[in-house]
Amino acid sequence: MTASFNVTGLPGAAFGATVRLAKPLHQEMPQDLPQALADAGGLLLIPGLGEISQDPKLLVTLSYLFGPEVEDYRTLLTRVTMAHETVPEIFMVTNMVPGARPPPRRPNPPLTADGELPVQYPHRSGWHTDQSYRRPPPDISLFYAATPVAKGSGQTIFASGHLAYDALPADLKARVETLEGLHAQPGSGRSRGDAEAGKTPPPILPHQRSQKQPVARTHPVTGRKALYLCESGQMDWFDGPFVGLEPGPYGEGAKLLDALMTHYTKPEFIYAHEWTQGDVLVWDNRCLVHAATWYDAEKEQRMMWRTTVRGNPGALYAGEKRSWIPGRACG
Repeated sequence: MTASFNVTGLPGAAFGATVRLAKPLHQEMPQDLPQALADAGGLLLIPGLGEISQDPKLLVTLSYLFGPEVEDYRTLLTRVTMAHETVPEIFMVTNMVPGARPPPRRPNPPLTADGELPVQYPHRSGWHTDQSYRRPPPDISLFYAATPVAKGSGQTIFASGHLAYDALPADLKARVETLEGLHAQPGSGRSRGDAEAGKTPPPILPHQRSQKQPVARTHPVTGRKALYLCESGQMDWFDGPFVGLEPGPYGEGAKLLDALMTHYTKPEFIYAHEWTQGDVLVWDNRCLVHAATWYDAEKEQRMMWRTTVRGNPGALYAGEKRSWIPGRACG
């Protein structure tokens, strides 16, 4: 308990915390939240922030507590319609805007054998950490439920890279210690599905190149190691998924990635969030992966707001130019 908020655990999860603020955001910004995030292993739920719907800039102000830069989506999106009309630091995750990306497909089968929500790879697909295809990658994401769908669908699921790394068998832990993953931007034609279909990747510019990232990443605040990788859609399946291992969807690298992602997403490392209007989730991309779940976009409307915070990727990235800026890409 601090003067500005109370902290309790997330029900059913081995990481994360629920934060209940003592005052509305417009009266007081809780300055100690970054430390609470680190103490909680990278995930905070802050419920009851419906005031953000009336004043979206509050989400941006809250985001600045976690780092010196909040991304402006007008300058980075190919579809500027996904940026909030008046607050361009907010990216809209929604089916309420023309041309928006549809929700993920429902898993097949939709439930596990014991009737539970599928979480473990490969039954659950779409596991990623935000913008891992950029160097330096971002630190923190904030996600606000402006208009969530009814409970039972549209969840966001998280897996702890810290817990997964700590629980790796000794042989796998030694294998990933100096290993690098090759991360590709979704839609760049380098996904596993593209490789399996025998497609030829389209030509890319230097600032669109896939980027190397450590598989065992040291957190710059806590010093803890975490697994840092994604799965099918955000790794490079032509030159990767791992540097120095047999590339392609059927090679040594693919087998290792499948083993690591299956381990990473074991139920004991998972938290699945059922959204309520006014919830804010704050997550640390340096030590978590997450996945979205299906909802019926033909029957329900969903509007979620995301911000992305940068500023402390760690010593590994010190002095690097931003890979995704044309003319400034790192090799």
